[in-house]
Amino acid sequence: MKNNLSKQKVIEAASSLFFQKGFHGTSVRDIADKANVNVSLISYYFRGKQGLLEFAVTNYYENYLNTLETALEEHKDLNALDQIKELIFIIIQYKQDNHQFSCFIHRELSLDSVFVREMAVTYLAKENHFISKAFFEVVNKRATSINDRNYLLMQLKGMLVTPYMMHNEWKDHIIGESSHQLFVQNYTKTIHQWLDFLVEQQREIVNEVFCK
Repeated sequence: MKNNLSKQKVIEAASSLFFQKGFHGTSVRDIADKANVNVSLISYYFRGKQGLLEFAVTNYYENYLNTLETALEEHKDLNALDQIKELIFIIIQYKQDNHQFSCFIHRELSLDSVFVREMAVTYLAKENHFISKAFFEVVNKRATSINDRNYLLMQLKGMLVTPYMMHNEWKDHIIGESSHQLFVQNYTKTIHQWLDFLVEQQREIVNEVFCK
């Protein structure tokens, strides 16, 4: 149990420092000092800073995708619109629960960081599959062209990552656990309203076509 606690302390310390200083700006000594462990412990568990990063990224995405799969299974009986709304809530909730590491990963991906992208590419493809499949169940093919559907999907994916690529815009509004939860509720509500507007707009287009 003690070993597991020490390992978790190292991961949490690394996540915080990578968020604040970046991967290259953080040393193994920095991580060890913040976690209050011996430097040799990091080598023992992770074989150095690169191994620690690989472990953290893998752990983040595997837990993330498992969470999405579980949510989709639990809500499979809902209609398509409610399913994508639940999925959006779960995505924002997970990213907010892991706020600092979410910000670090999205920042590195936005910079086309090779060392993160190579580790995350498989996970990103699976994430895209879940999101696009659920979204395209909602978008009406009779009302929207293929290009338009792809543009709308791009907008949705942009909304899901923007808070973690532009976290400085939100840092003064998120202090403590209650404000994190309030952000999740308010931000997902905004995306849900965008979806409702999109669905209603498509419904009107389809009705116009049938009335002609």
